Amino acid sequence: MRTLDLERCRRAIRDTELARWRGRVDVVSGVLVEAAGVPAAMGELCRIDRGHHGPIVAEVVGFRGSSTLLMPHGDLEGIAPKQVVTALSRPFTVPVGDELLGRVVDGFCQPLDAKAPFEATMHERRVKGPAPEPLERPIIREPLQTGVRAIDGLLTLGRGQRIGIFSGSGVGKSTLLGQVTRGTDADVVVVCLVGERGREVQGFLDEVLGEERCRQSFVVVATSDRPPIERFMAPFVAVTAAEYFRDRGLNVLFVMDSVTRFAAACREIGLAAGEPPTVRGLPPSFFATVPKLIERMGRTRKGSITGILTVLLDGDDPHEPVADTLRGLLDGHLLLSRELAQRGHFPAIDVLGSLSRLMPDVVPAEHLEHAAQIRELCANYADGKDLVEIGAYRAGTNPELDRALALLPFVDAFLRQGRGDSSSLEETRALLNAVLSQPTP
Repeated sequence: MRTLDLERCRRAIRDTELARWRGRVDVVSGVLVEAAGVPAAMGELCRIDRGHHGPIVAEVVGFRGSSTLLMPHGDLEGIAPKQVVTALSRPFTVPVGDELLGRVVDGFCQPLDAKAPFEATMHERRVKGPAPEPLERPIIREPLQTGVRAIDGLLTLGRGQRIGIFSGSGVGKSTLLGQVTRGTDADVVVVCLVGERGREVQGFLDEVLGEERCRQSFVVVATSDRPPIERFMAPFVAVTAAEYFRDRGLNVLFVMDSVTRFAAACREIGLAAGEPPTVRGLPPSFFATVPKLIERMGRTRKGSITGILTVLLDGDDPHEPVADTLRGLLDGHLLLSRELAQRGHFPAIDVLGSLSRLMPDVVPAEHLEHAAQIRELCANYADGKDLVEIGAYRAGTNPELDRALALLPFVDAFLRQGRGDSSSLEETRALLNAVLSQPTP
């Protein structure tokens, strides 16, 4: 209790010292508050005094005439016209430190778990920070183990790579994330859950992450019922924490689920602020904001942030706007196939439809050659699949298809993997070699 009181006092003193301008609430419309007489800049924080409801912090998200548009960090309950609005002359910051490990917070970095509040001595870091300079990014040469054979063997990731998981609903996206977070050799895992159902959060912590991995993780949660500004800020809070661990020389795995729901929050904020809608109603600010988030990941001379971001495909369409935008910004993509999932093939990774742009730079030549041979076998089988299934193919007609059919059971066994099964990078390479060493007619 004393620690909590100290933290409240510290923040109250800081806010009071930085206050410069005072205005008043003019209009409350939808999720926005319009304030008059508050000359604050974009991204700065203001405090709205709600009487007996207590003060609430709000962020400047735009302007309309002489009014300042504010998005409160919480519900609009208790906000009324003529209430005092104080400009705090500072951006949104969050505490960072080793104490974040093992914790679960909301989109404003307020604890959601039953543990003690963060220490007042923790360092404050600006949430909307800049990305590393391009010339400060070393070339990525080291592979990152995920424990998933289909990824480590055929779509190897590098430390500092950014990759997307493109998937429709119910295709095994969360299960794959769990396999990766449990099987990775990263030092720290930072997880951001945006727009998730509230009932799924505890299940993600217990079943997807697991107790052991939770102790090495920091989790940011903004469920679907939270205000759009919280769902918008959650990824930035998470990546700010990831940057802290990266700057300490650690290799961080950053997992975000999902960019699509982050896009929905951007749409709500943008339309409320008066931005013109573009494709699928997305505002222009979304296409400007996503690169700023993604570019903060990557490798620096101190450490690395490897990003795995999920994209929920609308109607299983891999060319919908959010997927198209992400595909051009990321260093590769994993496409999950509903057809494979319906056949009980998990993880349902479509090997031929997936790509890791950095794999040639992070694996030995022998591994790259073996992966190319497996992909060729899959492509040859896909080309002749229809003839084989209707019984129109005669063995010996196509030697390449014959070899693909002979090795198909071994390739299938290599690509299938149970939820609790994990393979090291060395084991995956050995199995890859074993598959190709099988005798063929």
